[in-house]
Amino acid sequence: MARWLAVVPRAPVVLAGHSTGAQAALHATVRAPERVRALVLLAPTFPPHLRRMRPLLGALACTAVHEAPGAVPTVLPTYLKAGPRRLLTCVRSAQADAPEDVLPSVTCPVTVVAGEKGARCPPEWIHHLASRAQSAAPCWYPGAHAFPHPHPAATAEVLAQARAEAP
Repeated sequence: MARWLAVVPRAPVVLAGHSTGAQAALHATVRAPERVRALVLLAPTFPPHLRRMRPLLGALACTAVHEAPGAVPTVLPTYLKAGPRRLLTCVRSAQADAPEDVLPSVTCPVTVVAGEKGARCPPEWIHHLASRAQSAAPCWYPGAHAFPHPHPAATAEVLAQARAEAP
């Protein structure tokens, strides 16, 4: 992502990522701050208490019951294509990451978004992440972890707002 940022013609951009994509967007922003106008973290990766497998599995189960049925056909093909080994590698990477330690290095405005019913990104985690950034706003949207899939208009709205409020 940082390499893409180096060559994208219309930089600086509003960079957004969902889940582990938020993890990648955060690290890319730190590597190329002059290329990012605003950062949007959608359902960012795990608070410290979910960086162990047993609590994470419990949060996944709690979140799954609140996901919109339409999200499953959207994400399932990607999960199946990745396979269990890649998925586990991705989860382990997210568990090893500490976004709360990286956010103070971000100089652009940050928006931290979670689904109202997502146990993987509880409200206190979203508030904590926002408090760690130099300029940040927490917000919530209907749904659980995969809220961007059934609510594309709300996702587009938060991206447009981040763009409008960025310098």
